[in-house]
Amino acid sequence: MSALKDRVAIITGGGQGLGLGIAIALASEGANLVLTGRTETKLRKAETTLKEHGVQVLVVPGDTRKRADADKTVALAIEHFGRIDVLVNNAQSSTPGVPLEAVTDENWCETLESGLYGTLYFMQAVLPHMKQQGSGRIVNFASRTGIEGTQGFAPYAAAKEGIRALSRVAAREWGPFGITVNVVCPAALTPAADAYLEANPVERARYLAEISLGRFGDPEKDIGRVVAFLCSESAGYVTGQTLNVDGGQTML
Repeated sequence: MSALKDRVAIITGGGQGLGLGIAIALASEGANLVLTGRTETKLRKAETTLKEHGVQVLVVPGDTRKRADADKTVALAIEHFGRIDVLVNNAQSSTPGVPLEAVTDENWCETLESGLYGTLYFMQAVLPHMKQQGSGRIVNFASRTGIEGTQGFAPYAAAKEGIRALSRVAAREWGPFGITVNVVCPAALTPAADAYLEANPVERARYLAEISLGRFGDPEKDIGRVVAFLCSESAGYVTGQTLNVDGGQTML
């Protein structure tokens, strides 16, 4: 399959977990990749894995909390590939399990800046290039914690609902330029989620029991392939939508 052959995709937080799974799914469809994240060693390891799919990979270490890093990543992508077709805003830091009354400025700022602000910075950075091309696919990541108001996740829920609102506005404003903007709410085991659930076995059992299909999603096969679809021509008439890719955990 080569639904994304020769397309260029930027993936934030692409060095591990969900970001790497998405990167593998896009590479399997022929997309060349720009990976960014805070830990270069993880990005380099991911680069080796992805090149086995016969695609080009550009690694740009950076912090989504910094607008300058978003601008630098996009500029290097254009310099290297000459175009940007896809942006996947996956990067997100958080401190789970903190009651609302105990949320600190540090908790709040770290979570919103890495997720909501970073998503905004990268969207603004790619816009001129996608407008010039007359096309583009943006996939942002949110969560059921924001939709349902999960206890102990106030900063994370706020960041993710902010991302959903931002995405809807962008879908309306940027649609005339041929740019689609959609949101995925996944249920998949990332390293951070796995560590949290391992430390909270009761929560893990409850969480799993809520998933109708009875299993956690695979970052590549379950989540990544949906992202690949949203980035393809087949999804050219889908925009402004939230897709709950969670095995039936959330039904709207």
